[in-house]
Amino acid sequence: MFYGFQQEAVTIPGYRVVHVLKDIQELNELARTGELEVTAVSAAAYPTIADKYYIMNVGASVGRGYGPVVVSLEPQSVERIKGKRLAVPGLETTAYLLARLYLPEFEPIVVRFDQVMNTVKTGQADYALVIHDGQLTFGDSGFHKVVDLGEAWDRDTGLPIPLGLDLVRRDLGRETAEQICAAMKASIEYALANPEGADAYARDFGRHLDMPTSAKFVRMYVNDDTLNLGDEGRRALETLLGRAAERGFAKAPGHLDIIGA
Repeated sequence: MFYGFQQEAVTIPGYRVVHVLKDIQELNELARTGELEVTAVSAAAYPTIADKYYIMNVGASVGRGYGPVVVSLEPQSVERIKGKRLAVPGLETTAYLLARLYLPEFEPIVVRFDQVMNTVKTGQADYALVIHDGQLTFGDSGFHKVVDLGEAWDRDTGLPIPLGLDLVRRDLGRETAEQICAAMKASIEYALANPEGADAYARDFGRHLDMPTSAKFVRMYVNDDTLNLGDEGRRALETLLGRAAERGFAKAPGHLDIIGA
């Protein structure tokens, strides 16, 4: 998504773009204070920071029939999760919200996203909630899929699952925010038009993935929905946050202020 900025093919006149590389849960926490002008967050975290940020209609990570995966070292049924320990990548992540919506009650063990499977291997948890490229590589680590929560969401709602959002701070003003949206869209379009360089750039931030796997993962979450969240994406986000509020997992989101380029 940032390849156009990195190549300086896309700029925001009068501003310098600085990349702040953090785990998604760390970004969720930073967003509470509004420290970053533009940031990615988990979709589930948005209601707590809606007063500080607009949602951009570009940059979203959306799954269609796939999403976070619950895995175990032995083949298991979903029902056996009840009362067990589940390693999760953060209590504000959309993955954790989906787990609460679709799994029996469990004990969350909070660790970094890249440690969830290791936490099971060391006996500190019984199951792992896998996000990011681990959704493709868990089998290589000796794990078995228990349930794909993106599939569960799709069967339940028929909607895509909005996992991550890109936000821009409200105090920049709507005109500047829309300019940032336009630049972000242009950066993504530049990457999609120059896949060889963009794939190599993205792979540098992965966890030693081979190029085909890295490229496959990138295209799972940099797609048409990333270029425009659209009406269906808005409905999906409203449904997700509405269900979280109904279950008492989050406060009601209110009107979703989504801005475009």
